[in-house]
Amino acid sequence: MPMTRPSTAARGRAALGSALAATLLLSGCGAEVDSDAESAKSEKVTVNRCGEPVEYTTPKRAVAYEGGSADKLFSLGLTDHVLGYVMPPANPPVTESPWAAEYAKVKMLGDDLLNKELVVDAKADFVVAGWNSGFSDQRGITPEILDKLGIQSFMHTESCFNYPEYPEKITPFKALYSDLERLGRIFGVEERAKEVVNGLRKRVEAVAAKAPEGEPVPVFLYDSGTDQPFTAGSQVPPNDIIKTAGGRNIFDGLDQRWTQVSWEAVTEAEPEVVIILDYGDRPAQEKIDFLKKSPRTGKLPAVEKNNFFVLDYNEGISGPRNIDGLEKFAKYLRTLKA
Repeated sequence: MPMTRPSTAARGRAALGSALAATLLLSGCGAEVDSDAESAKSEKVTVNRCGEPVEYTTPKRAVAYEGGSADKLFSLGLTDHVLGYVMPPANPPVTESPWAAEYAKVKMLGDDLLNKELVVDAKADFVVAGWNSGFSDQRGITPEILDKLGIQSFMHTESCFNYPEYPEKITPFKALYSDLERLGRIFGVEERAKEVVNGLRKRVEAVAAKAPEGEPVPVFLYDSGTDQPFTAGSQVPPNDIIKTAGGRNIFDGLDQRWTQVSWEAVTEAEPEVVIILDYGDRPAQEKIDFLKKSPRTGKLPAVEKNNFFVLDYNEGISGPRNIDGLEKFAKYLRTLKA
């Protein structure tokens, strides 16, 4: 998933997003918000980067790593402040994004992992990514390193759970709202951020109000892995998607982000639904076929009932499309309970 890990960094197809996400696209791009952003000029403001207060100057050449980062900026109408994006090769195609028109206005700077040389060569003045995904000690690109180079950075609050020295632990949907509000302050578009966040909150509340009554359905998210499954703990968006829709992540007791578990733990939990995280190197159908054929999972209630739900990668990482994924999964769960 979004952290750096062996050979599973490739990503899958994107969904089109909901009608309201498309509305955000229309209202979020172009002159309506750009004038607000321009009025901010080069003002300075102190905003938390995870748990660390950082002074920011209004960015003019922002670089976004992966769809979640770019979507947050585009949803706030900040296209004119975005230099470009870095997208690993198997990431969902940006042409399928609700903000496809905005992606087309900026540069694709790279099709691999984020690195310091790319950012420096692009003369970026701001980088948005997650901790242990875009930013990495091992790969030599961290906020601390960029600070020394005079390049500002911002991390997804959802990824701050284990950020060294300045951790911050917030539930995933609240972390999404926090990011939009903080980016709004950094770029001087607080009112636009407030509008976007209020819209997302209302959609989440509407889903929660329709959640099936009774015992929550046990749900297993299958990201990848054959010897050991890679799944979602309590600190990533799918946990909030499952819970808000009326289900229960069978690994919600793990105080982790994306993590490995055992197949024994999966079988003991007897999930009634399996969410398949869909990205490029192993399409969803291949994962479903594996679960059906494996003697360890073939008898799971979800597998025997063919209860599979495919969640697009950009609906699973921190970004506005989390709410699209929530609405789709909630509709699926209501169908099962009918």
